[in-house]
Amino acid sequence: QVQPVESGGGLVQAGGSLRLSCTNSAPILSSYAIGWFRQAPGKEREFVAAISWSGRSTYITDSVKGRFTISRDNAKNTVYLQMTSLRPEDTAVYYCAAHNGVGIPDVYDYWGQGTQVTVSS
Repeated sequence: QVQPVESGGGLVQAGGSLRLSCTNSAPILSSYAIGWFRQAPGKEREFVAAISWSGRSTYITDSVKGRFTISRDNAKNTVYLQMTSLRPEDTAVYYCAAHNGVGIPDVYDYWGQGTQVTVSS
């Protein structure tokens, strides 16, 4: 069963770092492309980063490029979003989503419940 679960959110000061993790209860996440999205209060959900199932392809949205990196450890059934130089505008609920396919997908089939990231100024 595919049910992504996010963890690692929290409260951090501006300029700080957090690492989010996305895992799944069943050891099958290695077969799925994973995307990270975020939704701030009063705003639409936006794409942040994605990684193919193999890890060979990644994509980072421009607003976080150079500050966020996405990686995966398929042996640990986990995908990471490393966030550095955090800004107050990065405050949002962060979601990971999974898609069983090749490359970087446009559509995701399975979504986690989200983890809150709050960056104080």
